[in-house]
Amino acid sequence: MYYEEADTPAHARTSNLNEELGQVDTILSDKTGTLTCNSMEFIKCSVAGTAYGRGVTEVERAMNRKKGSPLIDVVNGLNTEEDLTESRPSVKGFNFKDERIANGNWVNEPNSDVIQKFFRLLAVCHTAIPEVDENTGKVMYEAESPDEAAFVIAARELGFEFYQRTQTSISLHELDPMTGKKVERVYKLLNVLEFNSTRKRMSVIIRDEEGKILLLCKGADSVMFDRLAKNGRDFEVETRDHVNKYADAGLRTLILAYRVLDEEEYKVFNEKFSEAKNSVSADRETLIDEVTETIEKDLVLLGATAVEDKLQNGVPDCIDKLAQAGIKIWVLTGDKMETAINIGFACSLLRPGMQQIIINLETPEILALEKTGAKSEITKASKESVLHQINEGKNQLSASGGSSEAFALIIDGKSLTYALEDDIKNKFLELAIGCASVICCRSSPRQKALVTRLVKSGTGKTTLAIGDGANDVGMLQEADIGIGISGVEGMQAVMSSDIAIAQFRYLERLLLVHGHWCYRRISSMICYFFYKNITFGLSVFLYEAYTTFSGQPAYNDWFLSLYNVFFTSLPVIALGVFDQDVSARFCLKFPLLYQEGVQNVLFSWRRIFGWMFNGLYSAIIIFFFCKKAMEHQAFNDDGKTVGRDIFGATMYTCIVWVVNLQLALAISYFTLIQHIFIWGSIALWYLFMLAYGAITPTHSTNAYKVFIEALAPAPLFWLVTLFVVISTLIPYFAYSAIQMRFFPMYHGMIQWIRHEGQSNDPEYCDMVRQRSIRPTTVGSTARFSRRSNRVNDRNQNGNPMSSS
Repeated sequence: MYYEEADTPAHARTSNLNEELGQVDTILSDKTGTLTCNSMEFIKCSVAGTAYGRGVTEVERAMNRKKGSPLIDVVNGLNTEEDLTESRPSVKGFNFKDERIANGNWVNEPNSDVIQKFFRLLAVCHTAIPEVDENTGKVMYEAESPDEAAFVIAARELGFEFYQRTQTSISLHELDPMTGKKVERVYKLLNVLEFNSTRKRMSVIIRDEEGKILLLCKGADSVMFDRLAKNGRDFEVETRDHVNKYADAGLRTLILAYRVLDEEEYKVFNEKFSEAKNSVSADRETLIDEVTETIEKDLVLLGATAVEDKLQNGVPDCIDKLAQAGIKIWVLTGDKMETAINIGFACSLLRPGMQQIIINLETPEILALEKTGAKSEITKASKESVLHQINEGKNQLSASGGSSEAFALIIDGKSLTYALEDDIKNKFLELAIGCASVICCRSSPRQKALVTRLVKSGTGKTTLAIGDGANDVGMLQEADIGIGISGVEGMQAVMSSDIAIAQFRYLERLLLVHGHWCYRRISSMICYFFYKNITFGLSVFLYEAYTTFSGQPAYNDWFLSLYNVFFTSLPVIALGVFDQDVSARFCLKFPLLYQEGVQNVLFSWRRIFGWMFNGLYSAIIIFFFCKKAMEHQAFNDDGKTVGRDIFGATMYTCIVWVVNLQLALAISYFTLIQHIFIWGSIALWYLFMLAYGAITPTHSTNAYKVFIEALAPAPLFWLVTLFVVISTLIPYFAYSAIQMRFFPMYHGMIQWIRHEGQSNDPEYCDMVRQRSIRPTTVGSTARFSRRSNRVNDRNQNGNPMSSS
């Protein structure tokens, strides 16, 4: 695990990042690569309306555990309980098992020609680079994304090995259905129509060995089905059904299709495409997209792929702890709604019994308008539908009143477009705030940034965004704190973030431990600065008032200059670096401790004024006790009375002792460095008086030998110092003791657990921890707590004696 600040964040931070880490109220997370491993495995596919591939995904396991039923392959309807031993794929990225396809058996399938085109498309339609191991001859691939690598590996394992790429060609070793042997085929690469978040698809145009020009396309189902030709929809119904079931199983799907181009059509397209690519205008990308729109149509459906992106280790536990800490988690993902919902259950962001408020535009009226209505009518009807659904959701929240039922808001990208408009966004935010978890599906990068801005400006709370890809950069820059996850998606997110981590689970320790510590340290350090400077400054003012503002300073000039430089600076730095009110283990054991930062209880005006009042009465006690103790009687054996030099040095000595010991009382976790700094600062004051007093009076003025000849030999000096220091610290000590004993804050309760040896007492720890478990939160702990409450209620209702 590591934390590092980006060298040059794209959004220059002006606020205190360390303190904000302890005050995060809302986390906005991308799903892909953030909650999941980004290590894709090709696990299933649908070709020519037939589902291939057997196995159970992590999401299916979580869903079946939730239902308490045996493990079922949702697509094939097979009981796979016997295969549940954790079997790792023999080839990274390929976990496909189906004897109908494997080992060349696909040639015996009824639609073997479609299967051949399907896997040939996977082997050709990509931007991967092959690397051949000279020793073993094995081909490895460097791909832009892990799912693209999984597709090429799957094609290789099933008989279509991509082994060479040049600027103008792609070479494969294919299984020939006629001979049953592998043959070498070379396809001339004419054009690559690259993927982007707007198009949501990628295509290549090739010329095969027979001279045919083929367009091979793969993309999201939301854009691909609309581009199919009327005679290319033979397997559409079955494929849609399989895609929906794959989404239910938490798999990421792509639709594969192709078309044959004639020479004249390709020639016209290529001229326009070359002109758009060579354009130097600002709208170059738009021009390219417009040209590609004209060719990526009238496609023939081949099937769909399904790859699994496993949850990262520790994600459910991390979400559980963050939820107990009172942090709300929003997931902004580009996945289908079904996939996002099932991932939500798998990582405990959603739980059984949670009321789901789903906002989408899949109503019959909207679908009918999309087929027949004008664009303005569709926009108006869609906006009205979204507003109506938001109002209905708010009514559900209002009807629940103070009940303990938790709500989850799930909204798709089309609906989110209208929900983020100026006249609706505040209502949408009110609804989202009232829900325990929020999932935005099919979100574009721009929508992620807009949602982040809405949460930050609408709630006024500290927001944290976490992502791992280039499509998360806007979201990371918009949030108060941007956290980039370094991984296979590249370094754009890391370079645009404030902090980089390796996995999502490290967010738990970063916030609950380091965030809490940083917030407490900075808050205590700032309050202490107020205290020590008020104590020192007010003593100067009281002396001036006592001398009727004669203009004579209470302290030597160098005493004034070095107070904040040498005698009180190092201890407060040690406080800001090393102090820990609660150990890391207890921070994780009692997550609600984090709410002290969110609620700002350690840096409230009450606390600031409390420390200022502490400085006020400290200065009054120091000045008047020193004045009364030295006012009339002789200071030493020679009968000399106290002058300005002796009085000022004595009062300064008391202040140095008081402010350093006050810091010692405020520290919860002592280290050797803190001891050295506190006692070293006090000792340094005495050494300074010796060294400075030894300099000629020309430079030392009224401090000349004041310590050696006047202060050190006089018992009164030591008695006054001891008495004044004790008298000044007693009020704070008494206040702290009373508060700790009778009115402890949450961290105080945890400190009592540690000091009284109750950390191993499960009953007492559970009582303290229960304060952080609320029925409206998410996470596995809240789920189990809710289940236990239902069982207890059922038992009580079934017991006639319980009504008494």
